Amino acid sequence: MMRAAGLVVWQAHQAAARILKPGVTTGELNLAYRETFERCGATSLFLNYGGPPPFPAETCISINEEVVHGIPGSRVVQTGDLVSLDTGCRLDGWCGDAAVTHAVGPISATHQKLLDVTLGTLNLAIELMASCTLWSQVAREMEALVRDSGFWVVEEMVGHGIGRDLHEPPQVPNYFSEALAGSDDFDLRPGVVLAIEPMVNAGTKKLVCLDDDWTVVTEDGKASAHFEHTIAITSDGPQKLTGPPATDELAELPQWLQDPDQWVIW
Repeated sequence: MMRAAGLVVWQAHQAAARILKPGVTTGELNLAYRETFERCGATSLFLNYGGPPPFPAETCISINEEVVHGIPGSRVVQTGDLVSLDTGCRLDGWCGDAAVTHAVGPISATHQKLLDVTLGTLNLAIELMASCTLWSQVAREMEALVRDSGFWVVEEMVGHGIGRDLHEPPQVPNYFSEALAGSDDFDLRPGVVLAIEPMVNAGTKKLVCLDDDWTVVTEDGKASAHFEHTIAITSDGPQKLTGPPATDELAELPQWLQDPDQWVIW
């Protein structure tokens, strides 16, 4: 059931990636998510979430120094931007949540390294979930990879459990702490489903919230990247519930999504 929701999230990200280019507005990108959810009979987890004020869109779209929770609107995407897209939906009572950061055209070597390290941190976490028994073991290695690369892990926001609701226990930090060495640690066992989402900054880990009460930016104005998948631990190991379709799932997708050459995979 959660895979069905996760596959809708994956489709929505593909629809947005298909139109992401210089000149598109963040509002147009958000519309791609809305239309995908409507077509699939899913409901947005982000629209009207929280507040006051409640979040006003189906997708958080954060550009460059914006870390998370950017509000879509009239902003025009430019060549050289880093665009982070974070969305989630509920389908038949179950949730999926995923995020990806895209480079729009040529970017600097530092920004490309930032993308590579952030995605590498997510992939490392998924790989380690197959062998580690405690989340603290995974988080320690995630933080080490980021630090060794010269970047900083965001500590003020973390991943989370997910199931019937978007945010469920436990909290899933992307760094090691004294608390995680004790009461905040948790077992990695079949049946656990986590939204793992490293957020990595090129400069300081310190954050500022803008006057819209949602958009979070880096304090020093340097770029940030964000990648996320909903991951289920099964008896066969970790599985990406928001990952690309298997062969037996292709027939249910729109025709253009049945071609792997069209996919953006992370």
